[in-house]
Amino acid sequence: MNHLSPIEIGFLGSLAAGLMTAVGAVPILLGRAPGKATRDMSLGFAAGVMLSASFFSLIIPGLEAASVRYGEGAIPAAIAVAGILAGMALVAILNEVLPHEHFKSGVEGPASESLRRIWLFIIAITIHNFPEGLAVGVGFGAHGAAGGMPLAIGIGLQNLPEGLAVAVALLGEGYGPWRAWSIAALTGLVEPVGGLIGAAVISVSEPLLPWGLTFAAGAMLYVISHEIIPETHRSGHQNKATFGLAIGLVLMLFLDVWLG
Repeated sequence: MNHLSPIEIGFLGSLAAGLMTAVGAVPILLGRAPGKATRDMSLGFAAGVMLSASFFSLIIPGLEAASVRYGEGAIPAAIAVAGILAGMALVAILNEVLPHEHFKSGVEGPASESLRRIWLFIIAITIHNFPEGLAVGVGFGAHGAAGGMPLAIGIGLQNLPEGLAVAVALLGEGYGPWRAWSIAALTGLVEPVGGLIGAAVISVSEPLLPWGLTFAAGAMLYVISHEIIPETHRSGHQNKATFGLAIGLVLMLFLDVWLG
């Protein structure tokens, strides 16, 4: 991949990660959808991967990049704080202004009777997946394959249970297996859009590097806290979900140190 630009690698890496959503949803085509406890543990794993990636693959490199440019002291820390809060704020705003529906908590955002429920679901998953693609793109744009590969692998792994969860929920809403799988697969395709944007912004302007890294981390942290962890704790499987989170966190840490 040395002959590819960081932008091209960022797009392809986030595309590969997004396609894992389709792979994760395959069991519903085979009639082997797991139980709720297993799904909650798997989503806990996804949260652990994202949590670890936020800190070890994004925030810490962001602090290091800011320190190289501005020296030690308060400025790098202030940039990280501002970037994280800006990323969280963007996803929070999207949650408020875009009508969408969660599988458990119902409709959020402005009322929109003209939108069919399936589009409300798709918008919700799009809000969820975009920060993941953004993070992968920023990783590749910042440090090439070495910086983006751990993120792409980690996000790809956590997309497996997410794809399955979306497809199973759609089955519960009355959609057939193939239609549920197709919709789950399509929700992953927003990630290369985020990846392209993240890689392009970082590649064009080096001073934006610490901002981009910490912004992507903040966006993912919001999704973890607002979406994934509450979902895994709703049905009384918090112990299994916490176990899954622990495994995902340490696995992503290992990948980041090993491949990064």
